[in-house]
Amino acid sequence: MKDGLSAFQILLLAGYALGMVGGQMLFKLAALRLPAEAGVATRLASLVQNGWFVAAVLLYGVLSVFWVWVLTFTPLSRAYPFVALAFAVTPLVAALAFSEPLSLRLVLGILVIAGGLVLVAG
Repeated sequence: MKDGLSAFQILLLAGYALGMVGGQMLFKLAALRLPAEAGVATRLASLVQNGWFVAAVLLYGVLSVFWVWVLTFTPLSRAYPFVALAFAVTPLVAALAFSEPLSLRLVLGILVIAGGLVLVAG
């Protein structure tokens, strides 16, 4: 196998990372709908009945199968750094969707992650 990743592999890996971002958004939506003043047992019971939580778990299950398939033709050492794309995109989407704050330090960290991905994809 050549050293660089193909455009197809990069597209699949980026899609996987974006799927992880979607899962995190679903988990956040689930968290926002949990009873605030309830005990652990009540929160757990509420969680398993929470449609956002169920959707997130199902999405992560599908993503796991997808990841294994991608690894059949992509070296793990080249694929795994793309997981960091989710670390970079999740805060940006959370800022847009949930009005969560973005600090200068966080933005600089995202830029460092992006630079690392450019090196890995090369």
